Amino acid sequence: MAEDLIKDSFAVVEPEADRVASYFYARLFMEAPELRELFPVAMDLQRDRLFGALVRIVQGSDQPEFLDGFLAGLGRDHRKFGVKAAHYEALGRSLLAAIARYAGPAWTPEVQNAWVEAYARVARTMIEAARRAALDTPDWWLAEIVEHEERGSDIAVVRLRPDQPFPYEAGQYCSVETPWWPRVWRNYSMATAPNKDNLLEFHVRKVDAGWVSTALVRKARPGDVVRIGHATGTMTADRTSDRDLVCIAGGTGLAPMKAIIEDMGRWNWYRRVHLFVGARTVEELYDLSAINGLARAYEWLNVVPAISDQPDFPGEQGVAVDVALRHGDWRNHDVFISGSAPMVRNSIDRLLISGVSLSRIRFDSFGD
Repeated sequence: MAEDLIKDSFAVVEPEADRVASYFYARLFMEAPELRELFPVAMDLQRDRLFGALVRIVQGSDQPEFLDGFLAGLGRDHRKFGVKAAHYEALGRSLLAAIARYAGPAWTPEVQNAWVEAYARVARTMIEAARRAALDTPDWWLAEIVEHEERGSDIAVVRLRPDQPFPYEAGQYCSVETPWWPRVWRNYSMATAPNKDNLLEFHVRKVDAGWVSTALVRKARPGDVVRIGHATGTMTADRTSDRDLVCIAGGTGLAPMKAIIEDMGRWNWYRRVHLFVGARTVEELYDLSAINGLARAYEWLNVVPAISDQPDFPGEQGVAVDVALRHGDWRNHDVFISGSAPMVRNSIDRLLISGVSLSRIRFDSFGD
C-alpha cells in the first residue's frame, strides 16, 4: 500500500530530521527566493515544526478523517504567512527533493510515486481549506491585551480581545505574533470555551530562549496589540461519544483542558471527567483555584493535582500520567493529553503500555 511505502521511507529519513529540514528550506529559498521574507530570521524552530507536521501527516496517512482535519487547519493557519496556492508547487518539489536526498536507496520509483500522490492530496486539502476560510475570515486577527496576570515567576495568564469574531472549538490552539518579534509565531491553546464577549485567555510559561513567551510574560501589558492566526488542532471533545474522559495536563497544558471542561459544562450531564494536573512545584499549580471552582460547579468533574519535585507536598506525588495510572484503568475512556512535547510523548508511551488504544488518545504538541 502507498501508506506503507511512505511510512517505511520516512522511517529512513527521520533520524536525519535536521538535515532534511535544512535542505528543504535551502532548496525552497533558492527556487523561490520571494518566500524567504515570509519566515523569521532564525529558522531553528521552523525546521522543527516542519518535521513535526510531517510526522503527524505520515502517522495519519491511514486515518483520512484525522488527516483531512489536520491539513485543513494547517491550510487555514498558513494564510497568516501569506502562503498562496501558487507556492505549493515549489514547496512540493523542495520537500520531495529533500526526502529523496536522505532516503538513499529507499527512494525507489514506487516510493516516489507514493509521495507525489500524497503531497498532491496534502496540497489540495490545504489550498481548499484556505480558499473557504478566505470567504468569511481574515488572514489574521489583531487582538488587544485587556488583562495580564503574573502567576509566579515565569507564568502569566493573558486575556485579549480580537478585533473581529474569532471562531474556534474548545481544546484548539492558535499562533500568536508579538510586536517585539515580527514574523515569529508561537502556538498557545485557548483556555476558555468560545463566549459571547469574544475574549480569549492564554496561559504562557516563559521558557529559555523563548522569544514570544518571554515577551508575553515579561513585556506585554494591557493595551498592547498582538496578531493571532486561525484556530487549529484536533484535541476537541466528541459530543457523540458516551465514554468518560480522562485529561492529563502538564504545566500550562492545563489551558485546553480548562476550555474543554468549561464547554462540556454547557451540554454534558452524564459523562464523568477525571482531570490530572501535573506540576513540578505548588507554585506552578498556577490556576488551581479556577479548576477547583469548576469541580464545585460540576459534580461529574474530579480534579487531582500532582507534584513531582516537592517532597513535602501533602497530595499526590509524581508526574501526572503516573498518578493517573495509579487512580484507574483508562482503557474504556477518551484520553486527552496536553503539555510539553516530552511530557506528551512520555504520557502516550505509558498509556499505550497500560493498554489504552492510540485511537482513544487525543493530543496536540507544540512549544515556544
